[in-house]
Amino acid sequence: MKKTLGVFAAVCWLVFGITGVIRWVAGDSGLLTAEMLRTAPPEATGLPEEDYPGVCAMTAEYLTGKREKFGYTVQQGTEVFQEHEAAHMADCRGLIRLDTAVCIGFGTAALLLTMAGWIRQEGRKAFQRGILAGICGFAGVAAILGIWAAADFNGLFVTFHRVAFRNDGWLLNPRTDLLIRLMPTAFFVRLGIRGLLRFAAMPVVMAAAAGFGLRKKDEV
Repeated sequence: MKKTLGVFAAVCWLVFGITGVIRWVAGDSGLLTAEMLRTAPPEATGLPEEDYPGVCAMTAEYLTGKREKFGYTVQQGTEVFQEHEAAHMADCRGLIRLDTAVCIGFGTAALLLTMAGWIRQEGRKAFQRGILAGICGFAGVAAILGIWAAADFNGLFVTFHRVAFRNDGWLLNPRTDLLIRLMPTAFFVRLGIRGLLRFAAMPVVMAAAAGFGLRKKDEV
């Protein structure tokens, strides 16, 4: 029983961590600006460099619910995003809202499961083994996705969009739509790598803590 609690607690903590990182990335305008300039420079998008921070700040605020309307007007008074681009970003904001709800829900569940597994001395060793098993299972799923991404990132990217969105609003035209020029595939790849590097500390710390607990108990 305690081992099962450990497995579920580990999975909940890891889901909490990865959804938290997604929320952090979506709301970090500085990160969005840096990666957008790196992967979609002004000469490729047609947007002046001085407008990148404003566009990214607006996007971060919109995705995280601090702003109600998606849109940006350049100094000449021209709105740079079209209605269908704003509609797609509304779908994206819905995903971030869902991500935030999942983060809170799984974080709460993780805390409760950890308390249940840790509240009594009896069974803590089994709970810690469950933590390690949960991390291994999660890592296995992550490895499969990583292999898929390495072999066919575009296929994974398209599959995600078809599952995540109920319409074809994400099928934008780079010749006419600024949004897709600002956010090419490379932009999401770099954001994903930055997010994974930050998330990676969580399973490492969890595994180290569980392993230390098991060794300490064995020495008693």
